[in-house]
Amino acid sequence: MKHIEKLKPFPSELLDFATEVVVELRNAGHKAFCVGGCARDTLLGIEPKEYDITTSATPEEVSEIFPHTVPIGVSFGVILVIAGKYQFEVATFRKDQNYSDGRHPDKVIYSSEEQEDVLRRDFTINGMLYDPLAEEVIDYVDGLADINNKIVRTIGNPYERFNEDKLRMMRAIRFSSRYNFELDLDTFRAIEKLAADITQVSSERIKDEIIKIVSQSNPGHGLKMLSISGLLEYILPDVEIMNGVEQPPEFHPEGDVFIHTCLVLDKLYENEDGIVSPELAIGALLHDVGKPPTFSVSDRIRFNGHDKLGAEMSKRICRELKFSNKQIEIIYALIRDHLKFKDVFNMKKSTLKRFIGMPHFEEHMALHLADCQASHGLMAAYDFIMEKYNNFEDEEIKPAPLLSGNELIEMGYKPGPLFSEILNFIEEAQLEGDLNNAKDARKAVLETYPVDEYTN
Repeated sequence: MKHIEKLKPFPSELLDFATEVVVELRNAGHKAFCVGGCARDTLLGIEPKEYDITTSATPEEVSEIFPHTVPIGVSFGVILVIAGKYQFEVATFRKDQNYSDGRHPDKVIYSSEEQEDVLRRDFTINGMLYDPLAEEVIDYVDGLADINNKIVRTIGNPYERFNEDKLRMMRAIRFSSRYNFELDLDTFRAIEKLAADITQVSSERIKDEIIKIVSQSNPGHGLKMLSISGLLEYILPDVEIMNGVEQPPEFHPEGDVFIHTCLVLDKLYENEDGIVSPELAIGALLHDVGKPPTFSVSDRIRFNGHDKLGAEMSKRICRELKFSNKQIEIIYALIRDHLKFKDVFNMKKSTLKRFIGMPHFEEHMALHLADCQASHGLMAAYDFIMEKYNNFEDEEIKPAPLLSGNELIEMGYKPGPLFSEILNFIEEAQLEGDLNNAKDARKAVLETYPVDEYTN
């Protein structure tokens, strides 16, 4: 049944250009609407970040109407239209037939009716049309009712929708978490039955969904739903086995390793005002991944070496998920160093400065803060570091070198492994405040490393 509801949009330049695209298509004799997330988000009071457009025009007709287009998915009826500084995906109304590969339709049949097009889409909340000229939502799939009732439901048979694209199972959980909606029971049961099929999805696509789930609102709930549904066992088995791994209650009154991880993700999202980088989110997700294999009980429950083991495990996990080498490097460091904060009170000044001066230190601090808040709540180390971080001048943390390799050569030293030792010696003294000029640095080097002894 068709439902129409007036909808006042968020005025924006993006909407203006999207409306122009719709107008151009209609002026050429075609049907055209905005579709999907733009209607959903506007109904929820969220300003859309993109406007997708669906139309009765074929890709060839779209290309004839607009001077600037990119054929990003012509075989599936999708053309990228460039209008001003914006890009819009323009897709032809279609009916899909069979999905042998679990993602792409074996055959695409173009349609002239918008109702047939929305019935092939994933979830009711994403299947509504928006007419920007009439400022109306047009609903053939009961998306309006599900928005009002806060439900994520597939359009039609959930088994059919998930077999068309297995990633939709993770998307269902993402939308449920992001908007704090309930998963429709039939939709959830279908995910439970088909969970093992998620392995048919490419690692890159799974990675992108994981990032969205753990870096958007309600990330802890999203992670729990991945586990309850059975999906987590197949996409992140090393995280799934955190369930039920006990922790010492004096340090972790919140519960087991999995519960702690969910809380860390939630605290991180709150602390960062919803702006969490993929690296920080994954670092938080995996920061205790080394605990299950290092679990032991002596005087108390211990996880000796879980930081180092977890860092190594994160490399394997992130490689399997096709993260970039740069991203892996950042995530590895976050996990490797997350326990170092407990030692800050005993660090030499030089060590402390090096610690504060390491790359992406703000993200290390963010993870430490969330880690503390999600466990014992002790903030002494965080407060201590924040005080030092705010008081140290930039030049104190990363001072300009007092001597260079060329200057060591001029002093009579021969290039080789000794150079690194000498330069580290100077840096150490500089960070400690014992050296502050080149003259004193040369004197200290000559006294500590006599040229005659180290060049013969």
